[in-house]
Amino acid sequence: MGLLKNVIRTAVISALGAKMARGRSPIVAALIALLVSRAFAGRADEGKPAAGKPAAPGEEGGLGGLIDRFRQGGLEDIIKSWIGTGPNKPVSPNQLHQALGAETIDSLSAETGLPRDDLLSQLSRALPEVIDKLTPDGKLPKEADLLPGPEETVAAR
Repeated sequence: MGLLKNVIRTAVISALGAKMARGRSPIVAALIALLVSRAFAGRADEGKPAAGKPAAPGEEGGLGGLIDRFRQGGLEDIIKSWIGTGPNKPVSPNQLHQALGAETIDSLSAETGLPRDDLLSQLSRALPEVIDKLTPDGKLPKEADLLPGPEETVAAR
């Protein structure tokens, strides 16, 4: 999956250990779902919003959507620390649940097979480092940089 998958694997190795980053780790799948799932959907639909309507604030996916959810949850200072060049502030599983919402957590739990508490615990350790590595200069990457190119999509089939 290109840059994003490599960044996520590297961050998971750093945060949780090499064992968690091998193969199809549930936490890697959860991180990818959080960071690109809606971006892929938008690309597949050639930029058309789902069901013919624009996404409401905080409903868009990808890194921008994640940032919006943290802002709406009152945790903007935490996610800004991950994007910035200074030290990363920690996020507790409860804060992460607050930012992402029960529906997203339930969906990720079902998708990965991880119990909610395990999912939140692992995400709270891995997500700060993943976001930090995706924004090495304190700048958000372009969405296109996070998505596989056409040759990667074909090769993955």
